[in-house]
Amino acid sequence: MKDKLAIHGGSKVRTQLMPARNAFDNRELEIIKQVFAHYRCRNQDFGSQGHYEHLYTDAFVQYLETNGFADAVNSGTSALFVSLASLQLPPGSHVLVSPVTNPGTINAIILNQLIPVIVDSCPDSYVTNTAQFEERITDLTKAVIIVHIAGKTVSTIDEIIQVSREKGIFVIEDCSQAPGARINGKKVGTFGDLSAFSTMYRKSLASGGCGGLVFTSSEKLYNLVCAYADRGKPFGQPHFHHSDPTVFMFPALNLNQDEISCAIGLSSLTKLDDLIKSRLNFLFDLRESITRHSKVCNPSPISSGDSPFVYPISVDTDQIVCSKREFAQALLAEGIDLNPHYKEIVCEWHWVKPYLLDSFVTNNAIEYRDKTFNLYLNENYGRQEVEDIVEAIVKVESILYSKL
Repeated sequence: MKDKLAIHGGSKVRTQLMPARNAFDNRELEIIKQVFAHYRCRNQDFGSQGHYEHLYTDAFVQYLETNGFADAVNSGTSALFVSLASLQLPPGSHVLVSPVTNPGTINAIILNQLIPVIVDSCPDSYVTNTAQFEERITDLTKAVIIVHIAGKTVSTIDEIIQVSREKGIFVIEDCSQAPGARINGKKVGTFGDLSAFSTMYRKSLASGGCGGLVFTSSEKLYNLVCAYADRGKPFGQPHFHHSDPTVFMFPALNLNQDEISCAIGLSSLTKLDDLIKSRLNFLFDLRESITRHSKVCNPSPISSGDSPFVYPISVDTDQIVCSKREFAQALLAEGIDLNPHYKEIVCEWHWVKPYLLDSFVTNNAIEYRDKTFNLYLNENYGRQEVEDIVEAIVKVESILYSKL
């Protein structure tokens, strides 16, 4: 065992970089060439809402194993924005939202002139549940955004849907960090009234630098989603022509996705199940090894229905002579890619507080964050990474372990 931590000038456990993801390979390059060929043979320039978007959205609906409609937009934030806009809620309506999410989720609520109401997570988790959701319902609650965070699902979503139906509350699923995940065999994104997905380059399903998808089983909501994503055009109405602004319905931005990005997304979709399987296999192996060898680290549970994005690992700070963040920083210095302290806890953002309904503090989410670090991973991690991560954990805790 090395007797000096890398953060203190010792040698690293892992000297080479952790495996790069390289999400886009020759398959994406080939399909981009197909986009050029498809439009050149027709003497056209490619734009949006064309052949490859139709292929992409049709394939996505089929992937969800259900019936419905999908629209491709230019970001996950846009997907959430147009999902909320399509509900046409009265300004000032309350929208319940999970406690841990990207600012894009909150911004979509605020920019629709709605009021975010933060819901806490379950103890020892970043995801919420029915009890936390019900505690925050108000007389003005009209919608809830359920976030499947870090690849973990909100397992009680059926109960949340039932309560919502009884109270006339719309349900939007934010599946940006969990595409392909399942709850009791059913894929996330198919439970609520609408679902939003981010497909930016870091996501499991990726359409290029930025991108998003919206899914709904309602044709009415789908047409409104398309309208809010494309300047208020009256999609679904007979004899509608895209270039006739005299019949547009309301002011809206152009949030369309382009044909090249849709083609990349189509290619990425074909790899998604294999990606999920590879990440799960890695995490099952890693969890078993950490559990067997570590005195202070507790890896979070994994199920076959997860779609891993990052992986939280708890640290028993009663057993070490430093803080969780210092422990994680020491692991980072050993060459292990991770986020020592997750900051996507909404109630802690000072800039958002004037827009929130109240000063509610999500203590469960904060307590879980304060004892965990998030391990980065991708589908190229394998046995060598398991060995290096565990070796680094054992090295760091052997030096910082308070019981020695």
